[in-house]
Amino acid sequence: MILKPTKIDLTKEQLSAKSFINFIVELQNLLEYIGTELSSINETISIAESVTAGFLQFSFSQMNDASRFFKGGITAYSVYEKINLLNVEEKEASGSDGVSPEIAESMALNVANLFKSDWSIAVTGYANPIKKSRNKLFAYFSITHNGKVILTEKLDLHSRTMSLKAQLYYSEFVLGCFKLELDKYKVYCEENPDQTRISS
Repeated sequence: MILKPTKIDLTKEQLSAKSFINFIVELQNLLEYIGTELSSINETISIAESVTAGFLQFSFSQMNDASRFFKGGITAYSVYEKINLLNVEEKEASGSDGVSPEIAESMALNVANLFKSDWSIAVTGYANPIKKSRNKLFAYFSITHNGKVILTEKLDLHSRTMSLKAQLYYSEFVLGCFKLELDKYKVYCEENPDQTRISS
């Protein structure tokens, strides 16, 4: 999947704390919406991230009453920590440098289990083009709900994208996709009130 253009405008001169603040300001409406929806359905979420290095967890912490639904997260940047903390399969992690759709799904499922959350998001990838990524920039993310993977996608960026900009792009896109999954679930709950009452 190719990332769509973002409103975030970062230059080399803006690679500072100000950039991160601008990122949150641009996403304020989205963050408010996600927080409100999670609170309204009384469900929780946890995060496992690598390439985004805590940006997603920070974003959730900025939502109103975040402690009601955001259980926590893990930033596992190295392959070893993905294996050690998130229990991903060692052979798969070592063979893919910890970056694959299977790794993203495993990270998401295991962090949800660890934090006992209804939802989870995991993302793994590259913020800088390196030999192991074949000098390309890409990431995989996965979203789970109630112990099942509901979405896994690959995100591609131009190899010349600055690392901070790549991390912010990934974070923004993943949050947008999570919002869409919440919308789908909201429609499902409205159409199947008896079923959702039983499952809860």
